[in-house]
Amino acid sequence: MSKRVQEEIEQLRREIEHHNRLYYVEAQPAISDLEFDKLLKRLEQLEAEHPEYDSPDSPSHKVGGEPIEGFQTVPHRVPMLSIDNVYDEPALFEFDERVRKLLGAESVEYTVEYKIDGVALALMYEDGHLTQALTRGDGQQGDDITHNARTVGGVPLRLEGKKLPALLEVRGEAYIANSDFSHLRAAQEAKGEAVFANPRNTTAGALKLLDPKQCAARKVRFLAHGIGAHAGLELDTHMAYLAALRKMGLPTTPSVEARTGIQATLELSHRLMEDLHTLDVEVDGLVIKVNRFDERETLGNTSKSPRWLIAYKWEKYEAVTQIEAIDVQVGKTGTLTPVAHLAPVEIAGTTVSRASLHNRDELERLGVMIGDWVVVEKAGKIIPHVVRVEEHRRNGDEKAYRFPSKCPECGSEVAQDEGGVYIRCLNPACPAKLRESLRFFASRSAMDIEGLGIKLIEQLVAAGLLTSFADIFRLKDREEELLSLERVGQKSVDNLLAAIEQSKSQPLWRLLTALNIRHVGTSNARVLSDRFGTIDQIRQQTVESLGEVDEIGPVIAESVHSYFHSDFGLRIIEELRDCGLNFGDPVPLSEGETDERPLAGKSFVVTGTLSRFTRDEIKEFIHQHGGKASGSVSKKTDYLVAGEKAGSKLEKAEQLGIPILTEDGLVQLAGGITT
Repeated sequence: MSKRVQEEIEQLRREIEHHNRLYYVEAQPAISDLEFDKLLKRLEQLEAEHPEYDSPDSPSHKVGGEPIEGFQTVPHRVPMLSIDNVYDEPALFEFDERVRKLLGAESVEYTVEYKIDGVALALMYEDGHLTQALTRGDGQQGDDITHNARTVGGVPLRLEGKKLPALLEVRGEAYIANSDFSHLRAAQEAKGEAVFANPRNTTAGALKLLDPKQCAARKVRFLAHGIGAHAGLELDTHMAYLAALRKMGLPTTPSVEARTGIQATLELSHRLMEDLHTLDVEVDGLVIKVNRFDERETLGNTSKSPRWLIAYKWEKYEAVTQIEAIDVQVGKTGTLTPVAHLAPVEIAGTTVSRASLHNRDELERLGVMIGDWVVVEKAGKIIPHVVRVEEHRRNGDEKAYRFPSKCPECGSEVAQDEGGVYIRCLNPACPAKLRESLRFFASRSAMDIEGLGIKLIEQLVAAGLLTSFADIFRLKDREEELLSLERVGQKSVDNLLAAIEQSKSQPLWRLLTALNIRHVGTSNARVLSDRFGTIDQIRQQTVESLGEVDEIGPVIAESVHSYFHSDFGLRIIEELRDCGLNFGDPVPLSEGETDERPLAGKSFVVTGTLSRFTRDEIKEFIHQHGGKASGSVSKKTDYLVAGEKAGSKLEKAEQLGIPILTEDGLVQLAGGITT
């Protein structure tokens, strides 16, 4: 009998630990909360009936032990230093320049991760067992909160694996998920209690409670991101360390990736910012770290902070408003995007009345209903997004929203991306897809056709004058029909037709961007244009040869190859060829040849406020004339182009003796002609 009980206890522990890992580390729960609670209650019952089989590492002990009398302050084995903050991209380039100078390196590999707005926590594991947990305190010493840390979700009492380090101090953030915070406040409201103010303060308060059962009730979680004292751990990089932590059963900050060079790091940063809405946790920036541990050791620390990392932060602004309605918009690739229509509210000086809810999964995660009061956040350049529902303010009048099973524009079938979250209309002739594709084709980031905005496009589509990209260039033969449209006069028609004609000579990368190939934005379009020169050369490539190009990779390569070999893509290309668009020029250089363009081989840095160009236009001008536009000043910079209010870059260029150009001086250097 006793052996069967012991075996059941061990089986329950393994099963519970497995589901804890799925929930906290893999973010892929396999059972409901109710089923998990049943397993845990059965384990607690058996351990209570058979105390001889109890173990301090049992998952049953994560629900809390006995209250303590007070906190003990303990010195950190390795100080928990603060992080320097920057708030703009020029400061990031300066950080990179300092790092490269100290390392004597041309480029450095960095990791980028979300900066969780939680409470710093250090977990000490000895031979795989949790022995101590400390708050950051003043950085030199912190409070021992081990009794509460044992209740925190994602903190294993025992690490997984056989060859565990003798000593491992795991550093990270304790936090309360936005969804859990909404539920907590609703429960408080139902009990007539004062509701918590915000997740971070609630987390900090939970960790300082003397009764661990009360801490457990607040559903605090943990994400690992750093390393402190350690022995017996042999790893070379931060990425390898995070992977090792996950194997040991510890959850890590999501979506961490590495990139070589500050420009690629910035591009990754922008993508992470755009994906901010996918997180169920408060974030107040990004952390950029040198990936290699030996380079970190070389860089060392100042008295306050490490030299090998920087926090790229943004100001966060929040407001509470009500969702008045939800509808679904169909985008240029057929994506069905739910949009919340809000009671207008001012955030950071602008009035916000709409917020994207992104996709069906996001709707379900937020649990949002029509009539809900919600927290809306605007952070830096990020578009406003709904952070969480104020569940405690519900009164029963709210209405559930059902995501459409058909395209709301054309009534066609929809399908979810394989392995993805987006749901798309499958009808290639969907009028919404056509309208949005045309709008993007004519936009400033693509073909830049001034005057062809969404209102005019809607009129042209409704009148049957636009059914494809090529129809834009056929409008010159339909002037009378254009003049018959509402509020369209001769002058606006003349300006529109002139802009359309001028757009035919746009560089190839703009056309590649405008074609709206999945995963191909302006950056990748430039790479393809520079590498292959013409559309025909791109079309002749295999998936493998496309994927070998730096910054392209297999996913983009497959998408590009599929587009140029589909009936749909081929028809568009041939129609645009007949319209006389610029399909590029063969890559001119082969072995032994030289680039004769006036700025060839020269590196330029642009700084200050420009009057003749926009920032994108001047980079394109430099690129067209053979030069390279860089973000930071170094000894390899050939020229600095300085506008008004030029700052530190101008000072550095003068110190290095780098020639300074005005915008007009750049144009003269390029031959005196702007294109």
